[in-house]
Amino acid sequence: STAQLAAALRAAPGVAAVTPAVTSADGKAAMLIAYPATGEQDPATNTLVNTLNDSVLPRATAGTGIRAYLTGPNAGNVAFANVIGQRLPWLVAVVVLVSMVLLMVVFRSVTVAVKAAVMNLLSISAAYGVLVMVTQHGWLHQLFGFPERMPVTTWVPVFLFVILFGLSMDYEVFLLSRIREAYDATGDNTTSVATGLASSARVISAAAAIMVAVFLSFVLGANVSVKQIGLGLAVAVLIDATLVRLVLVPAVMELLGKANWWLPRPLA
Repeated sequence: STAQLAAALRAAPGVAAVTPAVTSADGKAAMLIAYPATGEQDPATNTLVNTLNDSVLPRATAGTGIRAYLTGPNAGNVAFANVIGQRLPWLVAVVVLVSMVLLMVVFRSVTVAVKAAVMNLLSISAAYGVLVMVTQHGWLHQLFGFPERMPVTTWVPVFLFVILFGLSMDYEVFLLSRIREAYDATGDNTTSVATGLASSARVISAAAAIMVAVFLSFVLGANVSVKQIGLGLAVAVLIDATLVRLVLVPAVMELLGKANWWLPRPLA
């Protein structure tokens, strides 16, 4: 049975070699080591792990009574990446939905809530894009202390999302609070957007400058995962506090006019 399993592993594309089975003293367990033909960070290795789990092992053990498990560092990393890939969309959906509901309650506007979620996702997406270009595609990687091209660490996107969404929401609330106060006082959307931006831009810019400097200091460390987090956070805060929060948000609110404060009567 173990010989049949070993033969199936050797025949799998991407497997370089398989060691002879090492059987436990009671004969109830055996271990084989399969060596991939590609490196640990090669995408082909991830594909191989999934292929072994999904098809090779089930076919080789069907009807034999053997339960085969794929373990080891590579398999563990791939399994963790698969779980993250499955759960990340749910995390994003729940966080965005809850934040939209809270913003709608605070500012009494569906438009503001939707716009805030979209703008926050823009900043986070930009951070993901820059991180991929630097680490995986090698753009300016030496400038940021990355010795070679490498994949983004599996848990970094999740970590970045929850922190960045919170920071982006802080800036959004700072700006919208001033705009809403001015709108309640004057009823003029154009004036309120200009007044809110003028009164909060300096605070937002100063806070962002401090955080960008702090996050960029992470890049000076030796751990590549910490470098990735620092780079992603710095890029996202920089983009969020300049292009998004101080340009796109006021521009969109100016264009939308009174539609900024639309709230259906049943929700009101």
